[in-house]
Amino acid sequence: MPSDTDSKLQVQRDKIDSIDEKILELMNMRIAAAKIIADIKNELDQPAIYRPEREAQVLRRLKQLNKGDLQDSDVESLFREIMSITRGTEAGLSAALLGPPGTFTEAAALQHFGSKIKLVYFPTVDEICRAAESGQTDFAVVPIENSTEGGVNATLDRLTNTSLHICGEIYLKIHHNLISHADSLDAVRRVVSHPQALGQCRHWLSENLPHAELVPCNSNSEGVRQASGDDNSAGIAAKSAAENFDMDILVANIEDEPGNTTRFLVLSDRQTPPSGDDKTSLLLSGRNRPGALFHLLKPLVDDNLDMTKIESRPSRSGLWEYVFFVDIKGHHQDPELAAALKKIKAEAGLYKHLGSYPAST
Repeated sequence: MPSDTDSKLQVQRDKIDSIDEKILELMNMRIAAAKIIADIKNELDQPAIYRPEREAQVLRRLKQLNKGDLQDSDVESLFREIMSITRGTEAGLSAALLGPPGTFTEAAALQHFGSKIKLVYFPTVDEICRAAESGQTDFAVVPIENSTEGGVNATLDRLTNTSLHICGEIYLKIHHNLISHADSLDAVRRVVSHPQALGQCRHWLSENLPHAELVPCNSNSEGVRQASGDDNSAGIAAKSAAENFDMDILVANIEDEPGNTTRFLVLSDRQTPPSGDDKTSLLLSGRNRPGALFHLLKPLVDDNLDMTKIESRPSRSGLWEYVFFVDIKGHHQDPELAAALKKIKAEAGLYKHLGSYPAST
């Protein structure tokens, strides 16, 4: 005879089964509605299957409605996957990113698009952008900056000449792991990884592997691949890279800063309409005169607009000449920002609108 506890458990299990059936029914209803939307979109000349501004609005609304035990981050993860499954019934989308599998860029792409995105791996940022520019993939996902090491030079340089537009951004907490076949730190003579990862673990490496040679490569996962053939080598990468190459994590979480975070950009050939909470990125250079940067950015101050980032890079067109990457709150179609951008463009020696896109948190 079942105990009182068993009876109570069975009541709750029956309730969960009933809820699961409703979820399944509602999910099929959602997909049916999405297929009708797809049919309507197909009547357009260039239908947009992925609408980043629409998805951002949906996620914000759902997080505002969330009153239960779910964390807002769980709501976002859940519904990004639901939207990924729904999107997959309309058309297959693809994204170019750093490979081989197991990179943090891969984790960022899956966090943003969900599991139904087709991932196409390339060894360099330049080849990633070329894939999306040529139409080989629908999107490119690239790292742009890290909270510890700053800007990713390869991406900053490539943004100066790409025809792609930024349509999204992703923030990803980064936990680095020392991955190797070696049985102890003393056996590690060589560490291979992306320069950003080596920099983000600089102090740990100095204290724990002062004898090891540090070798930069194109991606963290590529470093693990190279280390997999040498018992005295190690890579620095995500846990997934260790699993992909059947290697051990010798030491976990070796990043110097516990809040270590990398920002990634999603690039496509389409401009993104306003979502209601957006960010605009520009590439600028001033005219050759005293106070050039002040005059360039003065319209933002005059109109009380919020510049969230500015970073300089050599222009490669002349000695001691620089270009500036600037992020501003707002969409380029917002009237106040549009007016300020018009003044900035008139003042700039170089003006390139890199994209307006939903701001991530």
